[in-house]
Parts: sequence; structure tokens; C-alpha cells
Amino acid sequence: MLLVLLMSLLCCVHAAKACLQCDRSIRLLHEDFVLSAPSVNDQIEIQKICDYAYVTYRETSQERKGVIDPTTLYRVRTEYQSEFHRFLKTQHTGSVTFEAIQIMEKGRKILEKHLDIFIQDGLCPNKCGLLKRRVMDCFSCRYQIYVCPSPSGQQNCGDYPVQAEEGGQAVLNCFLPWHRILLEKTEYHYSWAPGVPGTKKLNESDFKALVVTDDSSVVLNQLHVAQQGTYRCSLQGRNGTVFYRVTFHLTVAPVPDPTLRPVVTLPSPPHVDNYSTFHPEDLLVPLIAMVTAMSLAAIIGLTVVLGMMMSQRRATEEPTRRTERKNTPNT
Repeated sequence: MLLVLLMSLLCCVHAAKACLQCDRSIRLLHEDFVLSAPSVNDQIEIQKICDYAYVTYRETSQERKGVIDPTTLYRVRTEYQSEFHRFLKTQHTGSVTFEAIQIMEKGRKILEKHLDIFIQDGLCPNKCGLLKRRVMDCFSCRYQIYVCPSPSGQQNCGDYPVQAEEGGQAVLNCFLPWHRILLEKTEYHYSWAPGVPGTKKLNESDFKALVVTDDSSVVLNQLHVAQQGTYRCSLQGRNGTVFYRVTFHLTVAPVPDPTLRPVVTLPSPPHVDNYSTFHPEDLLVPLIAMVTAMSLAAIIGLTVVLGMMMSQRRATEEPTRRTERKNTPNT
């Protein structure tokens, strides 16, 4: 039993030198597998297979830069664990050592598949600029800095024209996805050189500092013609290291002066026949005449009514006056 424990400890030592075994859960998985063998001889044989598998894992890693990032290591670990648990649940009828060789080789193929993808597309995703990223060494299982130099050897990542109108808006954004995995704390430095872009060769002294921000984008509102020029964005570390640089050539089109705009006149209406078209002014004269006639009729009627009322009043007052005259004595 002491021999078995010693062999298990040796397995753990080797496990710390390969990508697949850098995770503690995988090491424990292999330890349990060795101890689950039905006999001591089977345990010793499985341990030998385990040791040889670690050698193949190291060779597979060494052929592919020998490094891995935490995301890829997580994918390898979870897929291998899934395969291993499926293997343990399967009813086995053959040799224990032969089946152990199969599952260990399965782990090597899983590691190879994910490392191929990572090294080709994920290790150095920067097509320009300088990238310093954090990766794990597959032999020491310790994190280290991996430097991905610019393929062109320069930090400049291109020039882009930007067009806007006076009074409008322009958005300058120099973010790229690989900026997220930069190891150092970074800042975006914006500067600009006024003037029509492309009219002269610019020197470093021509650029004026604009803003330093953690955000990759800058928004220019209510643009004026005087704001056009060459804008530059550089991604820098706190120690001044430039990882990335891009240039925007902003041109601002002036809005035409409203006083100089031509006067737009409407076309004359087409000629039509007066007899065939309705004209509202044709009803104006008859309407005025009718209103006048009605007003005169109302005045005459009102005068007649008032006259009749006055006559009736005189008629009722006349007997009273006569009686008063008779009763009045002569003096």
C-alpha cells in the first residue's frame, strides 16, 4: 500500500508539468483512477501509463508554443472531465491497462485540438500594435508574460477618413477586441493637429493633447469647420509604452449661407375658363344686396310698429284730457 501512495505522489509531481494537469481537479481525478484499480499490480501498471501520458502531454504542448490561456485551459479541462466521467460509467470488459491507455490518449487529443485553435487564432490576435498578455506555462504551471509584437513591426494600425457636416457630430473610436487582454493598465490618449487633413506632413510637435480617458471613443458635437484636422488615438500603458495607434482624418463640410440661397418661386396656376370654375367672389354682390334689403325692411317695419304704438297711446289719453278740460273752472 505504501508503494501505491508513493506512485500516486509521483503522478502528482509530473502532473504539475503539463497543461492538462495544471488544474487540481484533474490531478485528483487521476489519483482516484489509479487507486480504483482492482489490484496492486493494476495500480502500478496504470501509474506507468499515467507517467507516459504526461510525457506525451508535454510534447504536445511544446510543439505548440508551450503556453495556454486560462480560457483554453478551462475548455480542455471541462471536456476531458466529461469524457473521463463517461469512461468511468461505461461497463468495461477488456484489459484495465488497455482502457487506461485509451482514456489518457483521449486527453492528449483534446489538449491538442484546443491548443491548435488557441495558438493559431487566440495567442496573438493583434494584427497590428504590441500585445503583452498573461498566459500559463505548460511546464511550470505558472503564469508569465507573453509578448506578441506587431506583424509590421510598428504600432501604427491605420488611417481612417471621417466626414461630417458643420453643426453635426463625429464619433472617433479606436477600440479593438484584443485590447481587453492587455496585461497592463492602459489609457486612450487623443490628440489632434488642426488644419485640412493631408495638406502638409505632420510632425509630433504639430499634435496637441485633447483628452486622456479609459473609454476608447470620443464624441465631437456641434462641429465647426475650424475643428477639422488630423486626430490621433494611442493606447498607452501607465509607464508610457505605446501599444496601439490609429489616425482619423476629419473633414467638416460647411453649411451654405441661408442668405445666398436662391429664392424658390411657385409656378403660375394654369389658365381656366371663368364660366366653368366656381369663384366665391361672384356671390359677394348678391349677398350684400340681400343683407341691405333685409336691413331696410327691418327698419321700415320697426318704424311702422312704433308709429302704431304712438297712435294707440294718443287715443287712450285723449278722453282723459277732455274730462280734465271740462272740470277746470274758468277764471
